[in-house]
Amino acid sequence: MVLRDQRTFRIVRFLKPYLSAYPRQTAALVIAVLGAAGSTLLIGHRVGLLVDEASRANGRTLGSVAALLLLIAILAISSGARFHLSFWIGERIAVDLRKRVFDHLLTLSPDFFEKAQIGDLLSRLTGDIALLQVVIGASITPILRNVIILLGAIFMLFHTSTLLACLVVTVVPVMLAPLLLIAQRAKSQSRALQDNLAQINSYAEETLNAARTMQAFTRERLHAEGLASRVERAAASSLELVRTRALVITFEILVGLGAVALALWVGGNEVESGRMTQGAFSAFILYAITAALSGSALMTLNSVAQGAQGAAERLIELLQQQPSIKPPIEIVHLPVPPRGAIEFENVTHCYPSRPDQAAIADFSLCMAPGETLALVGPSGSGKSTVFQLLFRFYDPLRGTVRIDGVDLKSAAPEEVRRRIAVVPQEPVIFSADAWENIRYARHDATDVEVKRAADAAGASEFLEQLPNGFATFLGEKGFRLSGGQRQRIAIARAILRDAPILLLDEATSALDADSEAAVQKALAKLGSERTTIVIAHRLSTVRRAHRIVVLDHGRQVATGTHESLVAAGGLYAHLASLQFNGH
Repeated sequence: MVLRDQRTFRIVRFLKPYLSAYPRQTAALVIAVLGAAGSTLLIGHRVGLLVDEASRANGRTLGSVAALLLLIAILAISSGARFHLSFWIGERIAVDLRKRVFDHLLTLSPDFFEKAQIGDLLSRLTGDIALLQVVIGASITPILRNVIILLGAIFMLFHTSTLLACLVVTVVPVMLAPLLLIAQRAKSQSRALQDNLAQINSYAEETLNAARTMQAFTRERLHAEGLASRVERAAASSLELVRTRALVITFEILVGLGAVALALWVGGNEVESGRMTQGAFSAFILYAITAALSGSALMTLNSVAQGAQGAAERLIELLQQQPSIKPPIEIVHLPVPPRGAIEFENVTHCYPSRPDQAAIADFSLCMAPGETLALVGPSGSGKSTVFQLLFRFYDPLRGTVRIDGVDLKSAAPEEVRRRIAVVPQEPVIFSADAWENIRYARHDATDVEVKRAADAAGASEFLEQLPNGFATFLGEKGFRLSGGQRQRIAIARAILRDAPILLLDEATSALDADSEAAVQKALAKLGSERTTIVIAHRLSTVRRAHRIVVLDHGRQVATGTHESLVAAGGLYAHLASLQFNGH
């Protein structure tokens, strides 16, 4: 039943493409497995001959001992080679799997990450693959080895004594039935354990990322209790799996030693009656013990493999995820040189997490190259959605978005995004120095170009005052910088990008008055030759825009200049009154 259980070998099928990447090492591993299994079986036969020769004292014992030692040497060398090669291949497959899973994650669209838990994804990338690596190194080849040994031992049992072999083969399956039922539980228990460990990762990551907020609100105890409850659930899942495997071990001993004990009793009677030689009986005992140990090992390894199937299934689920935003079969290339014209035509969009709520509805907009447009409105009015659709992070539910006359659904996402530079409201600073963080916008930029972009963004002054200047490590997520300094790094990145379309999402919201004036001057110069869309709650930053579009609940409610919108009254005039008059 174990050998025919297809689920037992699901991991092997999943890993087959990775094994085929190393044909020489895999072939050598197969030879080592065959050598270890074959020598193990031949040792029993040689021991039987040695016992019979010793009992007859015919002088041939020395040669049999030499042959036995040779088989032992082959077993030792094959076992060492098998151990080394299996763990080497396991390590390489783990590397390949991690690269493939991470590369696949990078291709998935934002709507996937909108619903996914980052901690769970990291758990699959690290913990699940580590579990598979252990199974490959410590279980897969032992399973193959023990299958060969078990089949060979059973054959040799029948060859040595049909009576005893029939007895063992008849009794063992009956005793194995409860063991198989118990072993099946390991798969679901292991999956539950992996899911609980993933929840620990997700919760810990979320808590540590919000460490300052947690401490500011003195909620350390709440988060400690939250993690403790998740750790306890994981421990309960782990102990449940341990109990199952403990039952497996108990039945292994009963099955293995029980069958051997029965064979010893019957075999002793056979030797005593003269129907069996002492050498044959000794060989049979060795084959019976070998078969019992191989069967026992298979049960244990099967239990481990069943548990690892949970990890394999989680990885398969992840790798089966497909990006919702893909290049079309027939790509329409954006025109060269780029102009920066933008058009939204009757666009309606809903996010996957809010399918019944339109983020923007019936939105239309045309922007000429070089024009500066501001999007204004209360939170949730759809301003950021315009940016998301321009990047083609999502395709609109209805309507068309065009850049330089090309429908973005017909263009390659990478080509679209290379034409856009953005300064987000919450800049992302990587764990690197300033050179790498600014050069992130254009990997082939020279130090002179990076420095020029930093100068234009007003970032050089504080960067040069750091201990190692631009080469100073900026800390995890830029924690060594203030909010305004992080934003100027992001502005320098956008300047270095030198794209025909510039998106500014509250680009100066974290700057003081002096810094804002300097950066606004730099952005004004940068945007003079680019199509620029500005999102701002501080209306003082959008007064110079050629046009201002007012959004409310996803709909365009007014368009005009600052002066015309104030004169017309309405939502913009109300917002302007609140900010400029303090009422």
